[in-house]
Amino acid sequence: MSKNSTLERYVVRRLYSTFAGGWPGTGLLLLRLVAGSTLVVRASSTLWRDPPLNMIVTSVLLAGFGLLLIPGLWTPIAGTLIALVETWQMMTATGDQWVSLLLGTVGAAVAMLGPGLWSMDARLFGWKRVEAPPRKSSLTSR
Repeated sequence: MSKNSTLERYVVRRLYSTFAGGWPGTGLLLLRLVAGSTLVVRASSTLWRDPPLNMIVTSVLLAGFGLLLIPGLWTPIAGTLIALVETWQMMTATGDQWVSLLLGTVGAAVAMLGPGLWSMDARLFGWKRVEAPPRKSSLTSR
């Protein structure tokens, strides 16, 4: 394992002391699935309407962040960027800002709470359990 890979595991692991399982983990999974799919659907519907360049860029970014959020990959980064882009979109875009407020808040909450046990982050960066094989006694081998 390279030094950079070890550093990445340490940094992401330090963000969350545990990856929530049980009901809290299920709640985080549902939160990620609903917010991520809403971001993807909302961004794709915006892209079908021939929007201006600034909306194309934000829609592509939000769709990408939503695709990261669904499986729970790089969740603290994706959630923070979702919160930032949605806050910027809420302040600059016209129309319904309530959806941007909701998605930005969910992005910030997921970034702070973590992805939960059922996520790619937990598989890649979570604590691993290593079980050693049973030790053979020197007395029994004679």
